[in-house]
Amino acid sequence: MGNTNSNEKVNPFQKQKNKEEMKRQLISFALMIILTLIAFAIVATGVMQKIYVIPVLVILAVIQVAFQFYYFMHMKDKDHGMPATIIYGGVWAALLTLAGLGVVSWW
Repeated sequence: MGNTNSNEKVNPFQKQKNKEEMKRQLISFALMIILTLIAFAIVATGVMQKIYVIPVLVILAVIQVAFQFYYFMHMKDKDHGMPATIIYGGVWAALLTLAGLGVVSWW
């Protein structure tokens, strides 16, 4: 009997899949850093009118959240339907709450 453990053997398909996954995560991380640098540049240089800065920053933040959900929290993988449903339900409830509070305070 040898020391072969089934966990120690990694088939070539799984190795390639892991390599591609790491590549995607590194690309996603690099894109998030670039988006952060863009946001800092927008604020620091004042290249935009102040009325457009906040919406652009919010859009950049939403893009970064999407990257984090799908790549770093593995929401793109199968069998993550229930956690995704709970997270999206929470986001929807938060948006409804903010919209309701906005309507109440507007009038």
